Amino acid sequence: MARCTAPVNGHRTASGAANCPACGGRGRYRSYDYTPSYSYSSSSRSSTSSSGGSGGGRSARNRRASWSPAGSSVYYTPNEIRELAPVRENIVKRAAIPDVRDVFLCHAWDDRKGAAKDLCDHLESNGVSVWFSEKDILLGQPFLREIDKGLAKSRVGIVLVTPSFLKRIKNAGVSEKELSALLARDMLVPIIHETTYDALRNVSPLLGSRNGLDTSEDPIERVAVRLADLVKIEEPVCR
Repeated sequence: MARCTAPVNGHRTASGAANCPACGGRGRYRSYDYTPSYSYSSSSRSSTSSSGGSGGGRSARNRRASWSPAGSSVYYTPNEIRELAPVRENIVKRAAIPDVRDVFLCHAWDDRKGAAKDLCDHLESNGVSVWFSEKDILLGQPFLREIDKGLAKSRVGIVLVTPSFLKRIKNAGVSEKELSALLARDMLVPIIHETTYDALRNVSPLLGSRNGLDTSEDPIERVAVRLADLVKIEEPVCR
């Protein structure tokens, strides 16, 4: 007796049923011949891939990343793991650079004593070494040259996106130079603060397409914890 091939051909179309040796002679398509084991609609896919932040209809954070240290309290969505994996690979590759910092903090000048300093402080309290222009560029040093050196000696860049930062990008300020260098490689994580991804996409669609963190969903203290989970590399244990 011929067997139904629904698990193989699907019977989701009339031609699928017609090609089945068991069902082909029945002369009609029966939708209940096929019972999918999973569903993945195009609408859910677009809402997942197009959203830059960690919310906005995305699936729950319930997965541990392979790079997370034992005992980590940080969880990710599948999309976050997929998009952050190339960033993590670059972090690991650049770990061999002498005197490398964990993070290069790109920010607007107006945020240097406010949100940028707060984020820097929270990162350092979580054991992350930060290149921060407010501390690393001394009086009299060439500003652009020191930024180049900071970028070269950092594992990954984080961009603090604020209303002031968006204004700087529009006016082609120094932040744009830093941003261009970071966007050229998979070493960039945007941090949205007191603005939105939509506002960022209006100014920089490329940066707005990157997966990042949003302080409207995670307070800046928690953002620092999540970044530490991504950038820190555990030293091998000598036996």
